[in-house]
Amino acid sequence: MIFAAIADVHGNHLALQAVLEDIRRQGISEIVNLGDCFSGPLEAGLTADLLIPLNAVTVRGNHDRALIDRPFEEMGDWERPSHAQLSQAQLDWIGTLPFSAVYRDEVYLCHATPKDDNTYWMETLHEAGIFHLRPIDEIEALAEGIDQPLILCGHSHIARSAQLSDGRLIVNPGSVGCPGFDYDKPFYHKAQAGTPFAAYAVLEKTGRGWQPTFRQVRYDNAAAAELAKAHGMADWISALSTGWVA
Repeated sequence: MIFAAIADVHGNHLALQAVLEDIRRQGISEIVNLGDCFSGPLEAGLTADLLIPLNAVTVRGNHDRALIDRPFEEMGDWERPSHAQLSQAQLDWIGTLPFSAVYRDEVYLCHATPKDDNTYWMETLHEAGIFHLRPIDEIEALAEGIDQPLILCGHSHIARSAQLSDGRLIVNPGSVGCPGFDYDKPFYHKAQAGTPFAAYAVLEKTGRGWQPTFRQVRYDNAAAAELAKAHGMADWISALSTGWVA
């Protein structure tokens, strides 16, 4: 059993296209999507045209929710540029997405954590604004009640895995379309991949357990940065250009 996991596309159709081509080159036909599909200053509509026809098992992210649960004037600066690009049918598709899902009876999917779509699962924040790996007891507490041996999440945009004391494995595939961002809650911090590549993961069930392979794909990130520039979003321009948030 082998499949690909994508997350946090954030309207970057150029990155998504490159990732889908990379998945196809490996002969992988099954994909799961961990949410935050469209929000951002790029090409939400073109992304939807690529993503929705995949019929991938998909869960709803916090930014997906923010596109449909509030009036336009109350949306954030990641939602406003993308909302206008999406058709009503595409917005309706977002409304059908579940908070969490189980794939092939063995894999638990959520965007952030099993109880909250806006909490980093494997990371904690230092007041200096730096991500750290969360202590194992805290990671395990958030996994309480999840019986599947493989657990997938996104949200932090940082590719990593953590094996729990009982052998369960948590994997974040990284972000397809947004390799870095800054945010002011609970205090100012940055997430930075350090490269501008499109990230995803391949998960394979082996005789020794689930094997994650993290992949980084080069694409025309300079063109993506130009799209962000048109909306004047400096953190996106920097992250898409370099993988770092200036």
